[in-house]
Amino acid sequence: MACTHWLFGDQLGPAFLSRLAGVPRDAPVVIIESRAVFRRRRFHRAKAHLVLSAMRHRAAELGDRVTYVRANTYREGLRRAVGDRPVTVHHPTSRAALALVRSLDGVTVLPARGFIVRHEDFAAWARGQRGLRMETFYRHVRRDHDLLMEEGRPVGGTWNLDHENREPPPREARTLGAAAPFQPREDSIDEDVRRDLDRWERAGDVAFVGRDGPRLFPADRREALSALRRFLRHRLAGFGAYEDAMLGGDTTLSHSLLSSSLNLGLLDPVECVEGAVAVWRAGEAPLNSVEGFVRQIAGWREYVWQLYWYFGEDYRASNAFGHTGSLPDWWNELDAEAVSAQCLATVMRQVRDTGWTHHIPRLMVLGSYALQRGWDPAAVTDWFHRCFVDGYDWVMLPNVVGMSQYADGGRMTTKPYTSGGAYIDRMSDFCRPCPYRPDRRVGDDACPFTAGYWSFLHRHRGSLEHNARMTRAVHGLDRLQDLRALLDQEEQRERSADPP
Repeated sequence: MACTHWLFGDQLGPAFLSRLAGVPRDAPVVIIESRAVFRRRRFHRAKAHLVLSAMRHRAAELGDRVTYVRANTYREGLRRAVGDRPVTVHHPTSRAALALVRSLDGVTVLPARGFIVRHEDFAAWARGQRGLRMETFYRHVRRDHDLLMEEGRPVGGTWNLDHENREPPPREARTLGAAAPFQPREDSIDEDVRRDLDRWERAGDVAFVGRDGPRLFPADRREALSALRRFLRHRLAGFGAYEDAMLGGDTTLSHSLLSSSLNLGLLDPVECVEGAVAVWRAGEAPLNSVEGFVRQIAGWREYVWQLYWYFGEDYRASNAFGHTGSLPDWWNELDAEAVSAQCLATVMRQVRDTGWTHHIPRLMVLGSYALQRGWDPAAVTDWFHRCFVDGYDWVMLPNVVGMSQYADGGRMTTKPYTSGGAYIDRMSDFCRPCPYRPDRRVGDDACPFTAGYWSFLHRHRGSLEHNARMTRAVHGLDRLQDLRALLDQEEQRERSADPP
């Protein structure tokens, strides 16, 4: 009999059970539902639902081929399923899971799947670089995999069309008017999952945060392919120009909403980017939209995955600014109703209700606020990991520690990504109904982001004024005649820990 193959809950697509991946067609499969995973962290309820639903849907597809085990731990589940028989498993997506499988007798770890670039290829590329910048890596991937290339050059004559993809939302528009994203239909498996989660919570066995409304994201391969097709045919064309925009009444805009399907292994990144390129070649989407999407998948996603492993375990403790602040209760509880600042309340409400928001609210609202307040980057990383349906250790560690909180001191990005209220006002419609004014930094109507931005620059002036991309902003502190009042105001705000 063929060796049993173990599928983790984020390895659920066909790429993880193919002969090309080293798994014989007749190999028996084991999937383990570990309760300990949900006991260790207070995950978003919608995330727990999605992961369990996806695992159980995959088991239903595999039928008699799979042994589905519900156990307290992975060790216990594997012992019950296979005893001392040999097992194969694809390289897991977290360091903790990799350490676990390597510690188990009889388990052979196969190469990672679900990504475009192999670890050894990234390491070879990195050895020739002075700095590991995403743009340089992205160009390497484009060349190496012939993505949007013609005769060795990028189509359109330029690698990056990001300058065309930073448009603010149209004035007075409440929505972009894009076609709705794919909406899955729940089934009996979802009913069972919701019943189990309710029962576990009532028993006090686990605790969740956020709401578990109708499932919004694909839980099986068929749904994931439907979501991909709908994005490519009906939403991709309008994606590019407004990919950084934010609208209170249109939280999905033209975004793909495919990150959770990719991170569960239901979609392969190659089929996503090749599908987008095919749409462009057919003349059905402009180059700026297609290039922007390809950059998200073949550039940023691959870059984050590789840096997670390349930087090593010590990267987790990065804290260049020495931030140690605790996350307040209103933040941990996703208490959007307690927040007056419209940008933060709107984004927090979406996270509470769906477990998702697109990259700019994550970076320039949630992440920026945490950075300005000096919260512990490890705690912020854990929060993002728990509260987003697409959040995994490999996703959030570089994204939060490196990009959002600049806790690595510049190993990943060239400057901290934070701003005052003017950026949010330009890129959204959040500020119009807000009691705070983006151009005020002191007083009852002072924008918490504008005041927080200047307070952050003052607190870290010694290190930031030597950053070429931050020097001008830091020297702006010298023009603030109300700086002392601003700092007193922000110190009081920090002591109170009240929501803005």
